Amino acid sequence: MPRPDLRIAACLLALAPVFVGAAQVQVVGLFPGAAVINVDGQRKLVKVGQTGPGGVQVISADSKGAVLRVDGVERHYGLSREYNQAGPSSGASSVTAPPQKAQLSIARSNNGHYQVAGSIDGHPVQFLVDTGATSVAMNEHQARRLGIDYRVKGLPMKASTAGGTVNAWRVTFDRIKVGSLEVLGVEGAVIEGQAPVDVLLGMSFLNRVRWREEQGVLLLESKF
Repeated sequence: MPRPDLRIAACLLALAPVFVGAAQVQVVGLFPGAAVINVDGQRKLVKVGQTGPGGVQVISADSKGAVLRVDGVERHYGLSREYNQAGPSSGASSVTAPPQKAQLSIARSNNGHYQVAGSIDGHPVQFLVDTGATSVAMNEHQARRLGIDYRVKGLPMKASTAGGTVNAWRVTFDRIKVGSLEVLGVEGAVIEGQAPVDVLLGMSFLNRVRWREEQGVLLLESKF
């Protein structure tokens, strides 16, 4: 997968809403200049100035919250807050969904790929999500930067790259964390040479969580 041109910081995705009125508005993801809103179960990534489900308009959005116009009234919405679309006259107050399974939303870049910050064994890493990669993969220079002793602890193997078959080492990472999602004992590969350019978040991690795509947003959720 090529490197995305645009990187967007991912924020935690809220959990299932608590219904308290005829129609509910929930902010379930936040990005610079966009918000993922959920109106009566209809979830959509809406950019600033655009209108989403139920006629809800996003006025502003950043990592701290979003201002939405609901029925002509503008309010600030924090992540995982719900409001009755009928407005204050309905007597319904805002509620916060109780903490449940860890979730994460990642916005797709202009060229159709997903990139997200995370960590491997406590070391910060910028991941490129790649469903075509069987494991979490990196080149040998990235491994050295992270202090991974792959030649001693890894199992020698061969890997196919765009340049042909090269030497590689199968390793196991103690823990990989992306947002609030943490998976322990993840299989990885360290590949000789310069490829891959990005650290690939492959299926050895993705198979350990639930994931799906919805309208330009990759949604990840812990299984437990």
